[in-house]
Formats: sequence, C-alpha cells, structure tokens
Amino acid sequence: MARRGALLPRLRSAWRLRLMLVTLGALLCGALAWQLVIAELRQGLEQGLLVSHRALQTEIDRFRYLPRVTGEDARIHAALNAPSDAATIDAANRYLQKIATQTGSGRLYLLNAAGVTIAASNWDEPDSYVGHDYSFRPYFTDARATGNGAVYAIGVTTGEPGYFISARVDDPGLGVHGVMVVKIDLRPLEQAWAETGQHIAVTDKDDVVFLSSVPAWRYRPLTRLPGATLDRLDASRLYERTDLGSTAPLLPKGSALRIEGEGRAMTLRGTPFETGWRLLAASPTWPARAAAAGTAALVLLAGLLGLGLADMRRHRRRLISLRLRQTEVMERKVRQRTAELKREVEARRQVEADLRATQATLVQSEKMAALGRMSAAIVHEVSQPLAAMEATLTAAEFGLSRAPEQTAARLQSARGLIRRMQRMTKHLKNFSRREAAPLSPISAVDVARSALALAQPRADAAGVQLQFDASADTPMVEAGHARLEQVLMNLLHNAIEAVEPGHGEVTLSIERGAREVTLLVTDNGPGIAPDVLPRVTEPFFSTKIGGEGLGLGLAICFEVVQQFGGRLDIRSAPGRGAEIAVILPVLEQDDEREAAE
Repeated sequence: MARRGALLPRLRSAWRLRLMLVTLGALLCGALAWQLVIAELRQGLEQGLLVSHRALQTEIDRFRYLPRVTGEDARIHAALNAPSDAATIDAANRYLQKIATQTGSGRLYLLNAAGVTIAASNWDEPDSYVGHDYSFRPYFTDARATGNGAVYAIGVTTGEPGYFISARVDDPGLGVHGVMVVKIDLRPLEQAWAETGQHIAVTDKDDVVFLSSVPAWRYRPLTRLPGATLDRLDASRLYERTDLGSTAPLLPKGSALRIEGEGRAMTLRGTPFETGWRLLAASPTWPARAAAAGTAALVLLAGLLGLGLADMRRHRRRLISLRLRQTEVMERKVRQRTAELKREVEARRQVEADLRATQATLVQSEKMAALGRMSAAIVHEVSQPLAAMEATLTAAEFGLSRAPEQTAARLQSARGLIRRMQRMTKHLKNFSRREAAPLSPISAVDVARSALALAQPRADAAGVQLQFDASADTPMVEAGHARLEQVLMNLLHNAIEAVEPGHGEVTLSIERGAREVTLLVTDNGPGIAPDVLPRVTEPFFSTKIGGEGLGLGLAICFEVVQQFGGRLDIRSAPGRGAEIAVILPVLEQDDEREAAE
C-alpha cells in the first residue's frame, strides 16, 4: 500500500507533464498552421500585386505620351500664339475633342504659360475647363520646371478624380509656351478589383490612399500627416472636398504589416510604383486564425485521446516504425527519381548536340549542292564559247591559204570569245572575293542591246518574242559593261524560261528619270509564288534542279547591282508575270556638273 501510495503521485506528475507536452505541441502546431496560411496569403497578395501593378502600369502607359504628341500639333501652337482668335481656339478645341474621343483618354486640355485653360476637349460641355486657372496644380508647375508632370487629384471643376499627365509645350523663340494635360479615369480599375474580391489600394508619395477597391480606405492617410504636408496638399487642392486632417489613419499604430478594415484584422503587402506611389494589397487574417485554432484543437484532442490509451507506447513505437519505413521508402523513391532525371537531362543534352550537328551538316550540304549547281552552270556557259572557238580556229586553219581576210575575222571572233570567258571568270572571281571591280561610264542602251543580242538565240530556240523599248536619249551610268550585261542576260534567260514556249513575250525597256535609270525586264509568264518571292535573292536559294544561264542567279545579280550603287526591285503577281527592275543612278555629265556648281 505504501509503495502504491508513493507511485500514484509520480504517475500524476507524469500525466501532468504529458498533458503539458501535448498542450505545448498543440500550440506549436497551431502557430505553424498560422505561419503556413499567412505565407500562402502573402504569396497570393504578391501575385495580386503583380497583376494589379501591370494593369495600372498598362493603363497609364496607354496615354503617357499623348500630351507630348498632341502638343506638337500646329493647331495647338496657333492657339497659344493667338489666344484671342476665336477661329484658332475653335480649331484647337475640336482637335482636342477629336483626339480625346478617338483615344478614349477622358479630358484633354491646353494651359497657357500662366496656367489658364484656353482650349479643352470638353469645351462644349457645362463643366468645361476653358477659362479656369490651374496654375496651383503640381502637374502645371512640374511641367513648367522639368518638362513633364503627373499627379492624381480630384478635379476642382468637375469633382471627379483622375490621373493628370502633363507635358510642356515649348516655343523656340519664347521658351515655355504652354502645358498640355490629359486626365485619365482610373476608377474602372477600382471596380475591377472590387469585382474580383481584392483589397487593393494605391497611395501617393505622402501615403494618402487615392485609389482603392475598398471605398472606406479612399482618401485616408496610412499614418497621421504632418502639418506642413496638410498645408501643401490644401494649397494644391489635390483632394478637394476631403478632410485629411480629421480623417483617421488606416494604420493608427504605425504598423506596416497590419491594417484594420471591415471590422477584421488584415495582413498588408506593398510594392513601389512610379512617381513615389505605392501599391498595397491586403487580405483578411481570419483564415489563418481559423487554421491555427482548428489545428491546435485537433492536436490537443489527439493528444488527450492518446494519453487515455493504455497501450500508448506500443502504438507510438509502431507509428515511429511506420514513419521510419515511409521515410526510407520516400528517400529511395527520391533517389530513384533523381537518377532518372539525371539520365533524362543527359539524354536531352545528347539529343540537342546531335540536332546541332545535323543542322550544321544540312547547312553544309546545302552550300555544297549550291556550289555544284553553280559549277555546272559555269561549265555550260564556258562550253559554248569553247565550241565556237574550236569551230572558228578550224575554219581559220582551212582558210589560211584561201581567204586571209576571212581567216583574220575568224581569229578576231575567237579572240572575242576568249575575252568573254575571261570577263566572266574574272567577274565570278571578283564576286567570290567581295572585291570591287573598276567602274566606268557606259551607255545603258548599248549594254541592253548587247544583252538582247546574246539572249536572242535562246529566245528563238524557245519560240519567245524579245522586245526592246527605250527612250530617245541615251542615259549614261557608271558600271561594269560585262557585269551589267551578264545581269541583264541572266534576267532575260530567267524570263525566257518562265514563259510558255511559242506564246511567251519578254520585254526589256529603259526608262530615264531625273536621277535614276530603270532597266525593266517583264514577261507574261505565271509569275512568282508569294511564298517564294521574299527568298528569291537569298544566296543558295533556287527553284531549279540544275544550274543554267550565266550561273549568276538573282542573289549574284542583287550583289552586282549593289556594287554599282543601285538596287534590284522584284514585283510579281500570280498569273500576271514578273517585273524585275535594275535601278541605277544617272551619271552626271561634265556640263551638267558645271551648271549645278
């Protein structure tokens, strides 16, 4: 009995200790639940602040430069120069009314250098701004001093709040000429915040709430304002018809994290905005209190129930063992997943490396294919002069004894063919090395006739009619005769290949302007597809399977014309043929230059 009597107080002490531990654990769990819910609320506030910040910034940026752009109009300067001219003021009023209607910016008005409104978009309304003096407004004084101004205020004329953005209108001879102001209505943002259930507020640089989804917060300071600040706000009349001095602040205790609203404590988050503004978001803390109380009650109840069980140790050991096993399983799964992720990362890196290698191989293959096509075209063009030269030399051999004069002509023709091949190879060499070949004054008509003569055999073989149209005068350009001839031949050959054999027509015309000469090649073919037209001048791009013609291609033609100081203009419509214009600057003659000097 004595031993049992001594054991009973120790059991009671153990139960009291266990009860205290359970109670303490319940309080700690409640505090943890409080912190977790508060963290979630703050995260939601951060997201809401981000969205609201972007919405507010977007709404302001829509009209940020409207005063500056509007102030550059001649009607605005005319109104500032002649404020007593009724017609000038009427033109400015209607211009501002039209701009405000089209942009949806609200009110747009013009102040003279003294701050008096001389023109406004609401000139024909009962609450017109015309004639009112707003020289006391900060947006006027800031714009006169720095060139720009912005402030949120309640209108002294209409009593409607808005965001005023101003820009100074300068005159080169007079300096400050006036100030252009736009008034933006930001109240739709308040309505949107209220409809989504958010508690959003925007404060100015004096911590006065001027925009809020909660009407009770509007035009109230966060903390009590100093007397100098109240005097400055009264002088500027920013918050007309409000009494900031007697209004209770939203943070009476100076707390930056809690605010009293709608009879419930709320947590507060803020982010800075432009011109000293601050965007605030608040959320009720009752979910955190409810979570903390519920968690603490559940933990306490579980502890009390556990204390009432006789086999608490056994269940506790089983629970610990189960948790240990769960932890081991989770760790094993985490290690497995980490290894899988590592393998996936390595596989993706290998795939990316293979993809880059494949892309490089494809680019190189395309380049090599383009070089092959160019080489085939060069061989084709060189083979014709070589064959002609061989025939000419053979005829010259037979005619050495019979007709020396004809033999000399044939040799001269062979020499011309050799020079032609030299010019072509020299041009290709200069182009590949990006070297500028010498330029000289040449006649565009002579080059055109030469190119037509060279392209005539191919046109006759294809049954295509070649036409030439040139003005009476002969324009002179500064270019290379052989290269310009090759450009025109390439364009003529492309046109001949594009038209229908037997019914095709290709025209080379020359038009002279005041400062430019246009050599235009047109055809009546099917035209160039719209999806192909932007790429026809790209290097290595072709719709042909094999190389033909001079091997220049439109990309080389484009480069050659640029070397001449000109440009290549390509126009086409499906079913209407193609027009390719070589536009070169006219070479001024010596007498024209002397006359210009």
